Amino acid sequence: MNIESFTPPRRTLMGPGPSDISPAVLQAQSRPIVGHLDPLFIKMMDEIKLLLQYAFQTENPHTFAVSAPGSAGMETCFVNLVEPGDKVVVCINGVFGQRMLENVERCGGEAVVVEDEWGQAVSVDKVAAALEQHSDAKFVAFVHAETSTGVASDAQALCALAKRHGCLTIVDSVTSLGGIPLKVDEWGIDAIYSGSQKCLSCVPGISPVSFSPAAVEKLKARKSKVQSWFLDQTLVMGYWSGEQKRSYHHTAPVTALYALHESLLQLYKEGLENAWARHAAMHQELKAGLDKLGLTLTVDEAIRLPQLNLIAIPEGLDDAAVRKQLLEDYNLEIGAGLGKFAGKAWRIGLMGYAARKENIALCLAALAKVIQQ
Repeated sequence: MNIESFTPPRRTLMGPGPSDISPAVLQAQSRPIVGHLDPLFIKMMDEIKLLLQYAFQTENPHTFAVSAPGSAGMETCFVNLVEPGDKVVVCINGVFGQRMLENVERCGGEAVVVEDEWGQAVSVDKVAAALEQHSDAKFVAFVHAETSTGVASDAQALCALAKRHGCLTIVDSVTSLGGIPLKVDEWGIDAIYSGSQKCLSCVPGISPVSFSPAAVEKLKARKSKVQSWFLDQTLVMGYWSGEQKRSYHHTAPVTALYALHESLLQLYKEGLENAWARHAAMHQELKAGLDKLGLTLTVDEAIRLPQLNLIAIPEGLDDAAVRKQLLEDYNLEIGAGLGKFAGKAWRIGLMGYAARKENIALCLAALAKVIQQ
């Protein structure tokens, strides 16, 4: 067996995630390791909580980072809040709404599915009708920014609707956090999860989450044990809270949290509104270049995500062959379509550090060469 050290090429990542990472975030991971209960590390954890509260725009005390990717953040919210028999309105307009449904079913909840066509936003009217019909519903679950389609749903309207019907909300912000306006407290979001590898431009493997006081009350009032020991927030709370004294729960991914701290600090220094504006501006620059190439965005402008662009593949072009050539000749990664968009669309990400002029220039020039051959 002849195995050498793994040294990957320097790619430009403009797919649906992970996104490009700034040198400062990568360098943060090379700092000396300390114990996960070291007083200095605990101080950094406190700073991560503060920075996440800023990113989420919340004062929720129970805001922290799950030591696992966004899918585990999703499970954290569902397994802690949904008990057997709880009725949950689940909104599906892409892959990740479907995953919410899977979580509800595995928790023993009763799902009321509100389905919208892929490429469309979650219909507020359909959710309203479902809540009228199911007055005993306890939760409304939806994806704010659907990564599989590049669509943004109206989180503020959906949360207001849920509140009027006495429901808690569970929101997927994996692709929205740091990329488009997201205001947890102002909009009344109760449980929310995200991922480190999208608009935060951090290494994959960490999931920021936040629970409102009402969600924490629901958790504390559970009649049954949380089905996951590792994700049980009644246990994790003791690790992420307290005055410089934490109870041992698990060994945190120390260097990954260094990277998260650095990426959140960069977001704070840039300013949330500035980050949102940068993503919007870079989207317009990409769109102008795509127009010149005769490529069209498939999602209606009113609901389009600036950080995740769904591009219709022109007739006669081989989806996989184009992506393969971009990767091999230009070290450029873009994403394939999913579901009904498989083979029919590309997904071009402008997330976090990737949302900059140099990346757009490379992407447009490389696409021009490959599709015009």
